Amino acid sequence: MGKVMTTTVDASEIAKFEAMAAEWWDPSGKFKPLHMLNPCRLDYITSQIAAEFDRDLTAAQPFAGLRILDIGCGGGLLAEPMARLGADVVGVDAAERNIPVAQTHAAQSGLEIDYRHTTAEAMAANGEQFDAVLNMEVVEHVANPLAYLTACRELLKPGGLHICSTLNRNPKSFAMAIVGAEYVMRWLPKGTHQWSKFITPDELYALLSDAGLDPVDRKGFVFNPVSWSWRLSDRDLSVNYVTASLKPA
Repeated sequence: MGKVMTTTVDASEIAKFEAMAAEWWDPSGKFKPLHMLNPCRLDYITSQIAAEFDRDLTAAQPFAGLRILDIGCGGGLLAEPMARLGADVVGVDAAERNIPVAQTHAAQSGLEIDYRHTTAEAMAANGEQFDAVLNMEVVEHVANPLAYLTACRELLKPGGLHICSTLNRNPKSFAMAIVGAEYVMRWLPKGTHQWSKFITPDELYALLSDAGLDPVDRKGFVFNPVSWSWRLSDRDLSVNYVTASLKPA
């Protein structure tokens, strides 16, 4: 790994997800929160891509002809739906053990997805570019968010779409994402998240702008403990939230 690649990869963070790799597709396992959140994430992602590239989501393969990168792809929970919608999908993860899990599940699902054990920085250094970059629940795990987001911008074609979700940093997010998810509900292993690395929406907007992107939208992912489901919110970004930004044409 060269100097550029070491600017954002945090070995201790990667080790956490390596240890959980085999459980990616178990909806009752350690990634239960992502399985529950996934429909809400996909709703936002697909609507943003469809709007930006003028695609009809009722078509058979509305994302045909689009090249999409899923950074921190894990077991493929987002990459597979993008492939089903017709996109040419590349999924990358710095945790090596996630890749064979993702490859095996894609093969079992009859999907062709280009999975790679690499980093955003390495791909940017190779000059690869995409119509859209999905950067979901990754930025709070890297060592240098600005350098990482700059690499994400370099990976976009002019006019390309960058979708980034993360966790807000406030007492509520500490109570819900760490105390609730890791200690009370035991959805995640203790220590999965570091509250100090969470990023507020205003901080993320500033980082995106500093990285050369144009932030255009942000919404919250809100969990309802009564219906046991997630929804998008224009106002409540207090815990989980997502942003959309564009690379200037």
